[in-house]
Amino acid sequence: MIKYKLVCKDCEITFDSWFSTSKEYEKLKKKKFLNCHICNSLNVEKTLMSPNILMSKKDVGIDSSSQKYKNIKKTINKYQDFIKKNFQYVGENFAYEARSIHYKDKKFSKGIYGTATKEDIKELREEGIEAEVIPWIKENTN
Repeated sequence: MIKYKLVCKDCEITFDSWFSTSKEYEKLKKKKFLNCHICNSLNVEKTLMSPNILMSKKDVGIDSSSQKYKNIKKTINKYQDFIKKNFQYVGENFAYEARSIHYKDKKFSKGIYGTATKEDIKELREEGIEAEVIPWIKENTN
């Protein structure tokens, strides 16, 4: 992938656009498929770009991002501990168990957690069953 900074020669707006290769840009330009998203002009050209320079981890500030990651992981672990203590684990049977609770109209049943596919979650929501996806960190993960 390559990113070019483009300029519309008519309205003088600049914008970025991604292309699979530089040849792809040339092909689209030749076929007049490149246009300005503001004025719809076909008078779009590449403009000067600064190179993308890789910096060392020290220059980027890896310490601050590492600390942010640790804080996020700590918060997720707190949520996981709360869920484990207060909800019943149903494993792969989450969608089945959620439907059982919903359709049996158990008002005071204990909450559940487990695993489900994106399709399962979508179907549950379409049926009016509240289900949420939360990040889960395995205990053996650093």
